[in-house]
Amino acid sequence: MSDAANTPAPDSSPSAPDSPEHSRTALVTGASSGIGEEYARRLGQRGYDLVVVARRGELLAALADEIRERYGSGVEVISADLGSPEGVMAVAERLAADGSGDLAPIDLLVNNAGRGDGGVFAEQDPAEIDAMIDLNVRAVLQLARAVLPVQTARRAAGYDGKLGVVNVSSMAGEIPANPGGSVYGAGKKFVALWSESVAAEVRKQGVHVTAVLPGFVRTDMTRGVQEQGMPAFAFVPKEHIVRDSLVAWSAGRPLVIPGAQYKTAAGILRLLPRPLVRAVARRMA
Repeated sequence: MSDAANTPAPDSSPSAPDSPEHSRTALVTGASSGIGEEYARRLGQRGYDLVVVARRGELLAALADEIRERYGSGVEVISADLGSPEGVMAVAERLAADGSGDLAPIDLLVNNAGRGDGGVFAEQDPAEIDAMIDLNVRAVLQLARAVLPVQTARRAAGYDGKLGVVNVSSMAGEIPANPGGSVYGAGKKFVALWSESVAAEVRKQGVHVTAVLPGFVRTDMTRGVQEQGMPAFAFVPKEHIVRDSLVAWSAGRPLVIPGAQYKTAAGILRLLPRPLVRAVARRMA
């Protein structure tokens, strides 16, 4: 699900949807595979027009054709590297559209693009650390910052449809000590805490912000743990992640943990004494 490798300058090929049948528009980052691809499919099925964003333009184009044919949705394709300032700027400009021009405003932003590099912190490449923070944290904040003022202004002007942001965080951020995944986990914890704060700020204006905390999901990013023989019960289907998060967002819930096993794990983590968790983490390091 990583979208942070160096790529050519962002290329946008819009086909702005504004038909009466598909008046709502969602923008999904990291849409070329995994959870992001599932978000795009399910939102298209629900009647949203789409703006799909990822580095791999050829995969996005194929997905866009499929969604147009299957659901009749309008689909814009933006090939951009959200690990770069140029890529973030290109997508932020699209998110800032307020409907006064040719482009439809964005009703729902799904901040899904991310990368999951790990390793012992003192041995990680500093450039790779920066790249992960750029994609997993900075891009998430900047894209939300681009769309939320437009959404609150639309609500103030009388728009009565659902508006807001879904931020894909991770259960990795809920582990108090995460050897081998310190930067990734800390970044995801930041996204979850920040999302809940922003949700409280915009709720009174009728805009919903929801952080979704998946556990293990069968995607390209978890291929390593899949090959190591992680038991099947540890994985939550991506279909469940998307369904549960969209239900939670629609209901105005600021946080959702899909999967009964991870809801239980989150409850246990909250009850365990932190010294015990740290002691276990030291043994595992």
